Amino acid sequence: MKLKEFPESVRPYLLPNPAGNLVYRCLQCGAEYPIDEFLYTCPRCKGIFMLPDKDFSRLKQISGPTWRQIFDYRKMLNIPALKGIFLFHEFIAPIIPLEDIIYLGEGHTPIVEANSYLQELAECRFYYKNDGLNPSASFKDRGMACALSYANYLVHKKGLKEILAVCASTGDTSASAALYASYLRGRVKSAVLLPRGKVTAQQLAQPLGHGSLVFEIPGVFDDCMKVVEYLADNYNVLLLNSKNPWRIRGQESYSYEIAQAFDYKLENKVIVVPIGNAGNITAIMNGFLNFYKVGIIESLPKIVGVQSVHANPVYLYYLESDPKKRKWQPVRVRPSCAQAAMIGNPVSMPRVIQLVEEYNQLAGAKRIFVVEVTEQEIMDYMLIANRNGHIVCTQGGESLAGLIKARQKGIVDSNEEAILDSTAHMLKFISFQQMYFEDKFPPEYEVIPRKELKNLPQLVRPSNVTHFPDEKRLSSEEFKDFVEKTAKVIADTLDLRKK
Repeated sequence: MKLKEFPESVRPYLLPNPAGNLVYRCLQCGAEYPIDEFLYTCPRCKGIFMLPDKDFSRLKQISGPTWRQIFDYRKMLNIPALKGIFLFHEFIAPIIPLEDIIYLGEGHTPIVEANSYLQELAECRFYYKNDGLNPSASFKDRGMACALSYANYLVHKKGLKEILAVCASTGDTSASAALYASYLRGRVKSAVLLPRGKVTAQQLAQPLGHGSLVFEIPGVFDDCMKVVEYLADNYNVLLLNSKNPWRIRGQESYSYEIAQAFDYKLENKVIVVPIGNAGNITAIMNGFLNFYKVGIIESLPKIVGVQSVHANPVYLYYLESDPKKRKWQPVRVRPSCAQAAMIGNPVSMPRVIQLVEEYNQLAGAKRIFVVEVTEQEIMDYMLIANRNGHIVCTQGGESLAGLIKARQKGIVDSNEEAILDSTAHMLKFISFQQMYFEDKFPPEYEVIPRKELKNLPQLVRPSNVTHFPDEKRLSSEEFKDFVEKTAKVIADTLDLRKK
């Protein structure tokens, strides 16, 4: 639709102008810094930042119902900058002009309701939000679109020359960073650090294909992250891990899209999300808090974070019910199928601690929970989900395992509806499926394939066929014989009846 065709009452709000007063605010000492440079840790105390809008109160001058109309009508505009996560421009990065926004098709991923079999299995109604349908096939594109749009804005504003973007990754972040940096060729180039041998071939292929410089480091993600943090502290680079608060801002769009998809009614909703580096759960909490404070939503949904027993520092932290007795302790991770969540020292943990307290306080009850699942459950539920119409990755399997664990623990009621985060496309983690089917998991994964979930191709080569098409060019009679006898074997295997 064209702007003049919209109702006059909402028309002035549809095209946002740069606004707001965003600052880097340290979570540790409270110091604030202007956003006209790339900052990731506080120069005073090395704490990490959030990006509050000191002029957030201006958003409250528009009523909740009007905001809903703005976002719903804005979806009908044919303006690329507003088609992705920046549909929610005022809540994402309101200081960025529309002409600096990078849009590669990210955001607004489908929410697909589970079939009756899966809902009976979980004993509640639930959906998958398929973030594997983002451009680089993972949810990371939400944060990257914001971080690179901000970089593009700063390059133009300050007349910067080509900048180097760096990140540590278990696969998805590197793919996303390389993709968005390649779009800004001549302004941004990228380098990624990956833990050697701990990234799938599909994920490794992505940054290589986008022209990024790829460095493999002997170790795990946490080790790569330490190297990247050193680079960010000592060299002029654009850090693209979720330590970058602009990444968190972009990922808040996940919450906004869920609110819009359910007509902003979230009183009986539960969001289930793998924790990993804790950036996503941070963004989801903050997104819902922003909408709640402005009156766009009238209740805060439950949020269930999920961790594997092989990488569970957040779960262990919240095992202690008394906040005064909790002590943060990173863990050394063990091999995990959910590679993107195989992080023992989440960068965003200080953000999580602060936001969990604020979220529960505003909700008037405990609304944030953390559960732990096994590697066996992650793999089993990924395969079960994908046998029932989904395209979830191992982290998506972790989400379903987490929902079922939350149901068993009484965290989620049967009358509540859950939205599960499938963080990436199943094809990125196809090697784990293959290991499961071929029973080739190393012992340290602690995964034993269930016979009923294994699936391998069956060679059909009837012993009473003389020649096959892959051996020579068949005569018409030989080919007819091959077709009939091959079909007979398949029909017998499938127990088919003749017409």
